[in-house]
Amino acid sequence: QVLVEESGGGLVQPGGSLRLSCTASGSLSSLYAMGWYRQAPGKQREFVAEVYENSMINYGNSVKGRFLISKDNAKNTISLQMNNLKPEDTAVYYCHRISFGRDYWGQGTQVTVSS
Repeated sequence: QVLVEESGGGLVQPGGSLRLSCTASGSLSSLYAMGWYRQAPGKQREFVAEVYENSMINYGNSVKGRFLISKDNAKNTISLQMNNLKPEDTAVYYCHRISFGRDYWGQGTQVTVSS
């Protein structure tokens, strides 16, 4: 049993910042990677960012230079610092964990960027 939970979503104005957090709990195996995906209404799920056990990081092209992912292995937690937010960043953000070849997903947290 593995539970992945996101938090920190909400409403923010364009140009503002928001920080998302994700914690994995339960019967956890060794970490391979954790990251974030997002899905806007009418669009397919999009890769945002991921961080590996060795701390290597990848970002989606649409968020490079604006978002920063970080991890705390001891707490099984990752964060996503989102800066200079744009209306097109509006989406449900999902936390993703890969451990021992298995994938786990959170239920998502809504981020809305609007005046």
